[in-house]
This record gives sequence, C-alpha cells and structure tokens, in this order.
Amino acid sequence: MRNFIVLCLLACLASCTDKKEFQTIRERIDLSGNWNSSLGNCTLPGTTDENKLGDGRHPTNVTSQLTRTYPYSGIVEYEKDVEIPVQMEGKRLILFMERTKPSTLWIDGDSVGTLGHIYAPHCYSLPALAPGSHHIKIRIDNSPSSVPAEIQSSHAWTDGTQTNWNGILGDFYIEATPHTYLEQVQVYPSVKEKKARIHVNIYSDSEQSGVVTLSAKTWNTQQEHLLLDMEKQVGLSKGENKIELTLDMGNRMQTWSEFHPTLYALNVTLATNEGKDNIITDFGMRDFATEGTQFTINGFKTFLRGKHDACVFPLTGYAPMDVKSWRKVFQTAKSYGINYYRCHSYTPPRAAFAAADIEGIYFQAELPLWGSISPDNHRLNDFLLNEAYMTLGYMGNHPSFTMLGLGNELGGDVDLMRNWLDGFRKHDNRHLYSFGSNNFLGWGGAIDGEDYLTTCRVGGGEGYTTHVRSSFAFVDAEKGGILNNTRPNTRADYTAAIAKSPRPVISHETGQFQIYPDYKELEKYTGVLHPYNLEIFRDRLNENGLQNQIDAFHQATGRFAVECYKADIEYGLRTAGLGGFQMLDLQDFPGQGSALVGILDAFMDSKGIVTPETFRGFCAPVVPLALMDTYCYSNKEELNIGLALTNYEEQPWSDALCWRLESLSDSVTFVREGKVPAHVEQGKVMQVGELKSTLTEIDKPAQLRLTLTTGNYHNYYNLWVYPDRTPESEADIFICQSLDDEARKRLSQGGKILLIPDHKAIEEQSVGGLFTPDYWNYAMFKSISENAGREVSPGTLSLLMDEKHPLFRQFPTECHSNWQWWSIVRHARPFILNATRHEYKPLIQVVDNVERNHKLGLLFEFAVDNGKVLVCMSNLEAIRHTPEGGQLRNAILSYMKSAEFSPTETLTSQQLQHILTTEVRKQDIVGVKNQSDYDVQPE
Repeated sequence: MRNFIVLCLLACLASCTDKKEFQTIRERIDLSGNWNSSLGNCTLPGTTDENKLGDGRHPTNVTSQLTRTYPYSGIVEYEKDVEIPVQMEGKRLILFMERTKPSTLWIDGDSVGTLGHIYAPHCYSLPALAPGSHHIKIRIDNSPSSVPAEIQSSHAWTDGTQTNWNGILGDFYIEATPHTYLEQVQVYPSVKEKKARIHVNIYSDSEQSGVVTLSAKTWNTQQEHLLLDMEKQVGLSKGENKIELTLDMGNRMQTWSEFHPTLYALNVTLATNEGKDNIITDFGMRDFATEGTQFTINGFKTFLRGKHDACVFPLTGYAPMDVKSWRKVFQTAKSYGINYYRCHSYTPPRAAFAAADIEGIYFQAELPLWGSISPDNHRLNDFLLNEAYMTLGYMGNHPSFTMLGLGNELGGDVDLMRNWLDGFRKHDNRHLYSFGSNNFLGWGGAIDGEDYLTTCRVGGGEGYTTHVRSSFAFVDAEKGGILNNTRPNTRADYTAAIAKSPRPVISHETGQFQIYPDYKELEKYTGVLHPYNLEIFRDRLNENGLQNQIDAFHQATGRFAVECYKADIEYGLRTAGLGGFQMLDLQDFPGQGSALVGILDAFMDSKGIVTPETFRGFCAPVVPLALMDTYCYSNKEELNIGLALTNYEEQPWSDALCWRLESLSDSVTFVREGKVPAHVEQGKVMQVGELKSTLTEIDKPAQLRLTLTTGNYHNYYNLWVYPDRTPESEADIFICQSLDDEARKRLSQGGKILLIPDHKAIEEQSVGGLFTPDYWNYAMFKSISENAGREVSPGTLSLLMDEKHPLFRQFPTECHSNWQWWSIVRHARPFILNATRHEYKPLIQVVDNVERNHKLGLLFEFAVDNGKVLVCMSNLEAIRHTPEGGQLRNAILSYMKSAEFSPTETLTSQQLQHILTTEVRKQDIVGVKNQSDYDVQPE
C-alpha cells in the first residue's frame, strides 16, 4: 500500500474548477450523505457539533469564549457501505477527505492506513476493489493525544475560535484513475521572463512512453488570453517521473495582483496506452518579492494593509469549505481597504486561497504553532515539517499564497527555524518565509535568515523608539504605548524602528481597541456556538442599572475606536519603507477572554459605527495625510499643516491634492480651502505641500474638519481651536479637594462647589485615567500584569456625554472621546458611581469594560442641601496650560455661573459623602491564560 502525499494534491487540483471550460477526466463516487457513527447517525461532510452528536453537556458560565453546545473530544468511527461500479474495476482508486483530523481507514475490515496531518487532505490509496458493495470505516480522532501538545493552542485546534471539531469537511469521494497517472502539477511563474515553468510529476506502473499536453487560458478577465496547446513526448520509467515544461506567456501575458487578479486555468493531460489522466489548476503570473524594506508585486512596491484572521466562524466552528463564502468575506474586507490576510497559527482550506486569487488578496499562512521550537522535540518538528511541505504542495499554485510563517509569537531555537526556512526556499521559491509572527515578542529584533519581519517592536530600545505599533498591553509597554502615553499628533512615525531591520517589517496585530458590544448581536448565534459570554456581560450591565445605555455605549466606544484605528494605521502609512500592518482586528475575536475589538462583529457584519468608504479614506493604496504637531490650537497660533500622500498604486501619482478646512460648530463660521500639486513616485510616501492659515477670526471654541481629496481618494481630520483668553474668574465658586467643613457650610448657605478630589484620597473608589480604549480584553491582561508584578490597565473604553449639554457650548465635543480629551483623561481618575441611583447619569460618563461594568463618572453634579456641587475627576490645575485644559476649566466655571447649572439629582451632604467614600465591592474576574510569556525576555 502506497500513501502518497501527492495523491491528495492531484485530487484537489483536479477538483478546482467549476467555472472553466476544462473538465476533469477522472471518475468519482460522491461519499457525502448519511453515515452511521459511533455516536449516532450523521451527515457528512459535517462535524459532530453540527450533527448534535454526544450528550450535549456544556458549561453555561464561560466568559472567555463562545461555548460549544455539543462539545466532543475523542475518537468517532464513521461507517457506510459503498457501491463500486463496474467501470472502476481494475483502476487505481483513492479515498479523498478534503479536511479532517488524524484518521484511520478500513475497507471491508482491513486496515488501509493512518494519516495524522490537519491542513492538507487525507488521501488513501485503496486496494483493488471488485465491483459491488464494500464497507468503509473511518476513525477520526480529535483527542489531545492525537497531535503534539504544542499544536493545541493554535487556531487550527483551539476551542477559542475555530473549535476542535471532529468530522470530515469539504470534498469527500472515491476517485478512479489509470495506474499510470499524474501525481501533481506545480507552476512557477516568472513575470520578468514572461514564462511559466510547469513541473509535472507522473507515476508510471511500467516502462512506457506517453504524451503530455498543456492547455492554458485566462478565465476571470474580459481580455481573454488563450495560449497555444503544447505537447511533449515523454519516456516514462517505472515509478515516479519528473518532467519540466515551459509555457511562453508572450506579450499578451496578464499579471496577477490586488489591482488586476487575472487567473489562468491550466489543463495538463497525460496520454498513455492505459488511457488518459488530467489535472486542472489555476495559476497567476506574479512575482511577490522584497526590495530593501518594502514588498514588491511584479516589480511594483506595495504596502500590506492587513487583517489578522483567527478562523472566527460562529455558526459552524470551522472555516468555510466553499469559494463563495470566502469571496464574501474578502469582498467585505476589501471594501474597508484590506489587501492582505494573515492567518494566525492556522492555514485555511483551499477555498480560501481560491477566493483570494479571484479577489486579489495577499495571503500569509502559518503553521499550527503558538509556543516554542526545540531540536529535541522530534514529534512536534516532524508534525510541523510534514504540514509545511504538504501545504506548499497543496496550496503552492495559488498566486494569493505569498507568505508562510512558522507560527505566532514563537520562542526557541533560531538556528532550527533558519534551517527549516532554508529547506522551504529550496523546495519552493514562490513564497516569502518568516520565522513566525512576533517571535520573542519583538525583543529579538531583526534576525538573519527570514525574508520579512512581523513584529510589534524591532528589538529593545529607549522609550518607544523600536515600536512599530501604537498600542500595547500595559504589561508589554509603559502606559500601553505611544498612542495613550504621548500627546496626540500626526507627524510621528516608526522610522527609527524600521531602521533597525534590513528587511520588510510588518506591524504585528495593531490596534486591539475594545468596543462595547451591541447585545442585539445575540440573536445571530443560531449555530454550534452559544454566546454565554455576551449574555453574562449583558446581565452584569443590567445589575448596575445601565441596560438603557447599551446603544450609547456601543456607539461611543465604536466611534472612538475607529479614530484610534485611523491614528494607528496612519502611523504606519507615514513611515517611509514600512512593509505594512495586520490590524487586530476588522472583526471581533470572541475567544481568549472575549476580545471585542472589531469594527465588524464576529460574523463580519457592520456594527454601524463607520462606513467602508470612510474607513478606506485612511486604508487604501493612495491616502492623503495631514501632518500636524497637535490637534488642539489657540487662536493666536498660525496653523501649519504638512500635506503628504502615500502612493501604492502601480504608477506614479500626479494630481492636485485639494484641502478644505471648515468649522463644524454652529457658533463659528470659518472656511478655508486650497490645493497643491501632488507628484508622488510609485511606492513612496512624500510631503507635497503645506496648509497655512491664521486662526484669529475664530473667537469662540470650535471644532474644525479638514478634508483632503486627490483623485477619488478622500481623508479627514478633526482639530480644535480655542480663544486665547484670561482664565475664567472663580468668583462665587468654592473649589476644594474634599467635602470638608467649609464645603458643607457653603452648601448649607446655598453655595456652589467645584469638587476636584485629591486622586490619592479616592484611589479605592476610582479607576485610572486611560485615554485609548482598553487593549484586547481586561480579564486577560489584568491577570498577566498582576502575575508579572506590573501596572494593570485602568480598563476603560471611551467617554460618553450629551454633546448638546450647555457645558459643551464652550467645549465642543462629540458624544465620545476624541483627541481634544487626551490630557484631560490622562490626568483623571474616573469615579465609581455604583452607589448612585440606577437612573442617575453623570455629565461626562466613562464607559467601562464588560468584565466590570462600573458606572463611571469624570464630571457629575448634584443638588446638595441648599447648594450645588459639580465633581470633576480630572486635575484641572495640571492641564490648565494646554489649550484644551484651559478651555475646559473656563467652560466648567462658566457653566457653573449660569442659570443652566441646575442639578436634578438631590442629595444631602451626608449622602454625597457616603457616595464618595463607599467601599467598592471587589469583583472576581477570572484570568485568561495566554501562550506568550510577558515575564521573560531574551537577553
């Protein structure tokens, strides 16, 4: 019995066409349908979860991920009688399962063999079968012992996203061929030479001659390119034969890229005295390479605008096996400007690559590893190498398959990694290879031997100088990184960091900005996974009386997260020579503590917080950029904004860059507009001009909107201008740090109190000041920080306020955080107001994370005794020197002096003191384990 790995390749390649004129010659028996299993009757293809096999017992209190309602781990045996027709008698037969777990096959009670891989199809070479009925038994094992332990944390196996399903998925059949047959066909394109080398492997059961014929044509473009058929006489020896043919693509050759993903269908036919066999495969004429620190596609420099993908498909618990579903996924991603997918520690099925071919998506696959590599771990190493070489063979012809990494956040032996990559390149030079994504958490820097570096930082260094993403967990970077801990601007970039790498750098898992969930999403979970996590978060919110604010929380945190994703992406775009980014995420990640970080939900549906058109404004081949030192200005300053442009289209950019600056505030009329010529070389980011303007005519606080347009590309920026004026008088307002005797006295006399508590005195009743949304999820990094003895993130998501409240006439704002709030929030300690009535809402609320669901206030007011109290949790004195800090202080004092300062929530001074001093009930937040070790860094 011979179990050739290549058998699965030929069967798959032959099945890759439902849209071309070429047709497979091979005969098949479809094995889909009803099967008996050791757990009960079922339908295959499918999983035990989908068939509701097992007892259905499952936990209902899990908040770390979605929950399988019919979990099963172990051995399942699937059995069926199958009729072999007369026309298949005497032919070579294989049994093909496109995707499954470690399997064992019996035919009529006799063992055929065992296969242990999880990416490529399982193909069994069958014994000779006479026409008639034959009994098939297939054992599938998804138990922990069936694969190396290190595989089980990867997204190819974990229940955190894909689920560790048991079953058989995709194409499932018995196939017949002559005994002399095509084993595999691999296409090696060269755009520069306008040729495609065709490697053909043939197995012959005897010494004989044959004829190989090549036919090729484009099939997904209106400009048809039909190549002349090519024939070659071949002499075959018994056993395996390798031949190489060259297709001359000629001057009509069409290339493949994100801009024009032209595909060729290739039909390779073998004719011998035994009969005919053929393989049909797609290929694209593309060269994906590197030039210095940039990637190139067919000689043009490109910038990878990427999405992290963790196999999140809540209805099935596994990746789709059909091209149509994947095309819908990629079309959605492309509508938001994405041109690159990085699959985190897993490789999706062939349908994903076929869809990416059609849609023009650059694909990075990864081996199923999130851990460490050692020369001594022979079982793991053999498993990974087997997966790698089978993936290269099975997926290699897909032009979208541009990169392969060894896994996610790996540690271990770099020499071994280097040896593996050397072997991959020698075997298949069509792809770029990396040691893994964010190995050593970036502390190892650039290491020789890989083609590109995916990382969050390029080695160690002072401050944030080596960082290539703007947000981090507090355990991994001081105060969570650049975006939270430095004054907002649009000039900073990662130039210093990428100077430390001689090869392209891709920013690893950028963003990770949490968004409060929209619990209407719950009704979508009609498949194998139940959202107990979301239900528990909703119930906690209800316990604190905040259920009426769900929509407001969702919109405020979502809109602010979009601003942060925009800022993060533009950090990368401003960096000349950066290879790209992979955002985490366009889509929610419902595992690993429930990381609700997507601008789309787990189903890739819009959350209604940003349109694709707006998002593409800062995530596209061409992006107009504003270069500003700050977002907040005094009206005595002169506006001096640099105007820049990225150009990753396939030709130089030459057009006008038009700008328009106008007030969004009703009380201020201000409009400026102009244009500059924009000539930008292909593959460059360049400053093309400046916008200068005086601001003196803006005599009231105003929010301005800067719109940039070039060709069909648009981008926007918000900025704020405040009048340069003397501080508002404190007359008739008593400012204090505590509700002391003097404050009580004034309240009893009908006075007005501005209470700005000493932060040290209220630490237990408040949380820290975090500007950016909490990173990834609070439960996971709270426990990691505590275990490492490092600062825990404050865990908040955004401000929330009624922008039409009288206070904000003097301090323009939206309903959510934006850049004018940075210094205010960073110098604040939002107060926990759980002790107030459920109906009470602060003037400026702070949205908490789903684990705590505190009612938090940054600015709140009460009628107390005979007086009025406004409590401000931001240190106004510390920020009064900034334009926004000084203006907020003036706005607060002006509001308090007005008749509109009329709190409706009435308390006694004793009740207020109780609220200010009440001990907050501690919550038991269950920590989440992460495979990466944040407490150990390489020397």
